Amino acid sequence: MKAAMGRSMQKPVQQGFTLLELLVVMVIIGLLAGYVAPRYFAQVGKAEVKTARAQIDALEKALDQYRLDTGHYPSTEQSLTALFTHPADEPKWEGPYLKKGVPADPWGRPYQYRQPGEHGEYDLFSYGKDGQTGGSGEDADLGNW
Repeated sequence: MKAAMGRSMQKPVQQGFTLLELLVVMVIIGLLAGYVAPRYFAQVGKAEVKTARAQIDALEKALDQYRLDTGHYPSTEQSLTALFTHPADEPKWEGPYLKKGVPADPWGRPYQYRQPGEHGEYDLFSYGKDGQTGGSGEDADLGNW
């Protein structure tokens, strides 16, 4: 009986972390986040640029197919929508030349198209992340030239 009473009278062992231990863990997590986050977000920016280049390449192929069928590239007024929607004034159109509609660039803005172009028969480009002419890095214009 005494043994049973002795057990119930013992203080339970409290387990947990001290404030100092929690602060040390938080500092370590903060240091890791400060080291990893910039590298991660730099990779995201590079991926967006690569996506834009791949989309421009795919649109170029669709434009070339359009030209093979009709004998010319779509006009600036017809725009890239001529790759998906039959222009009323184009009897030789054999499209659609894209499975889905014309995609937006990775930053959510439409690709720019001019025919005739300043750099070739047509210019197909995105203004980059900043949405403005010029820039460098992720903000640089991306085009088919």
